[in-house]
Amino acid sequence: MAPRGAGFPPGCAVTEVHCELCPRECLIPEGGAGDCRVRVNLGGKLRATTYGRPSAIHIDPMEKKPLYHFRPGTPVLSIATAGCNLHCLNCQNWQLSQRGGEEMEQIYRADPAEILALARDQGCESIAYTYSDPIVFYEYTYDTSSLARAQGMRNVFITAAYINPEPLRRLCRVLDATNADLKAFDEGFYRSVCGASLKPVLDALVIFREQGVWLEVTNLVIPTLNDDLAMIRRMARWIHDELGPGTPLHFSRFQPQYRMRNLPPTPAETLNRARAEALDAGLHFVYVGNVFGHEGSTTYCPRDGTLLIRRVGFTVTDNRLTAGGHCPTCNEPIPGVWQ
Repeated sequence: MAPRGAGFPPGCAVTEVHCELCPRECLIPEGGAGDCRVRVNLGGKLRATTYGRPSAIHIDPMEKKPLYHFRPGTPVLSIATAGCNLHCLNCQNWQLSQRGGEEMEQIYRADPAEILALARDQGCESIAYTYSDPIVFYEYTYDTSSLARAQGMRNVFITAAYINPEPLRRLCRVLDATNADLKAFDEGFYRSVCGASLKPVLDALVIFREQGVWLEVTNLVIPTLNDDLAMIRRMARWIHDELGPGTPLHFSRFQPQYRMRNLPPTPAETLNRARAEALDAGLHFVYVGNVFGHEGSTTYCPRDGTLLIRRVGFTVTDNRLTAGGHCPTCNEPIPGVWQ
């Protein structure tokens, strides 16, 4: 931090704090907040006002994250605070993500130990940091994940992956799985729709893979904005080359939300074409989400086509994997965390 006075009356010395968590690199004046609204400068020290103050606590099926190759069919305790470091015009959780903690009507009080106790009481062996973006409640996520890891619980990180490399590598040491949004394979989309940039997200996805965190990727397909098949093909090839052909890719159906109510829901045929492009690019596991009963929610063996896991909505109705995570027909190992 360094004292600065720009923008303030003469003689008014202000101590700024430099937040190095995400690519925004906010310089926060004393008493002010960063772009995310929840990381503030209190007395010259950076604080997250939402630490221990989640605004959402729910029990979800793992498939809702969505994570299809990580402990399928198990419940996960999901927590979130207010705030986000992106400002996506289509945000589905905007009432949570685009507000500061002091703006929330409902706030729980729960330190990391209390979150673990609640998870156990509810029969959950995993905790998900989700809904808004756990990047902005980084310290709360890190402390809770560290305690959970020490006690044999799993940690799941649902994120848009707009984070700097150093804090991400530190966090990866206590994470087990992540589903990361790759919102488009286009810099212009990131700037106009999310107020962000693409490269830090791509870098983060590579770091997740390098650090051994189980990774699945979601792309929300929005009509006219990121549904170009040539762009989807480039994205799928990048995932194949940089993350590996066994990386699950979820194409999710857009529903009009927040400041993007002028567009229609994504046609199922668009999602079918996107899935076909990704499979043709060499990805082994490509899914379709937000379309109830779609065949694209089923996992098949990439070698012989055997049906391995059938899902209806967020419910696993049939799991034919062997105990070690292999195809029961050809014994092909299926990438994932199955136990």
